[in-house]
Amino acid sequence: MLPELIEKQYFSTPDLLASMQNAMYHSPLDPSSYDLLCRRLRGQLVELCQKSKAPHLASALSAVELLAALFGNVLNITATDLSGTDRDRFILSKGHAAALAYAVLFEFGFITKEQLDSYAKPESKLGEQPIPGALPLMEVATGSLGHGLPVGLGMALASKIKRIPYRVFVLMSDGECNEGTVWEAAMMAPAKKLDNLVAIIDFNKWQATGRSEEIMQLSPLKAKWEAFGWSAHEIDGHNLSEILGVLTKVPDGTGRPIAVIAHTTKGKGISFMEDDNNWHYRIPTDEEVITAKKELKLL
Repeated sequence: MLPELIEKQYFSTPDLLASMQNAMYHSPLDPSSYDLLCRRLRGQLVELCQKSKAPHLASALSAVELLAALFGNVLNITATDLSGTDRDRFILSKGHAAALAYAVLFEFGFITKEQLDSYAKPESKLGEQPIPGALPLMEVATGSLGHGLPVGLGMALASKIKRIPYRVFVLMSDGECNEGTVWEAAMMAPAKKLDNLVAIIDFNKWQATGRSEEIMQLSPLKAKWEAFGWSAHEIDGHNLSEILGVLTKVPDGTGRPIAVIAHTTKGKGISFMEDDNNWHYRIPTDEEVITAKKELKLL
């Protein structure tokens, strides 16, 4: 009876989610602010990696624009209002890019510089992978890939059942799409009409040990998500207008969950790191930090 009850009472109310689109608790960032914001985020990432000796720098650099856009112009979340049940949910499913999430939380006022500088240190709440509940918005442990989307699906389903109009955004890696749990969630979300669920795939074409396409045949990735019943979009994951063109229109009116295949470059923004998979694990030297910050026009 429960599935029938849910289908009848909670999935036939299109007006419930209509008010969610573009709902911001804070003033959206001006587009001209993004260049500096993204350069600052990349500078923070290089410093954090060097000081902590923690890996996955290139994986974090590829998603800078995606998280900047989410927190700057999409999510109805602010540092002064985290208790609201109707706030959007964000899940960093590619947990190895946790340093980026922390840098974003700092830039938007959720954590202090002192907290940010504790990244990956003993007893720090800022682990190399997200620690659930340790920081604002770190709601899920995602060091083990493939679980962020299923958890996000549960949150989106709860929104429907409880009639609380929030959205769930899940940032994933392309390598994560190797996991069977991703595709189990991909089948269930359209069946439950979860048009408040967004899967963003940071498609930087690399995994830890090689090219994503050589390890598992991901292509045609957009067609795969469409075949599973999603409203799928392919964008330049470093182009702000393309990112916002999709993410500010959630729900998008199709009644389906949304998949965003964001083409990105691993190590983006720092010339000697771009598309070089050695930076999946490499730690920059002091000299490389200075070179990177000069390239970013931060020195």
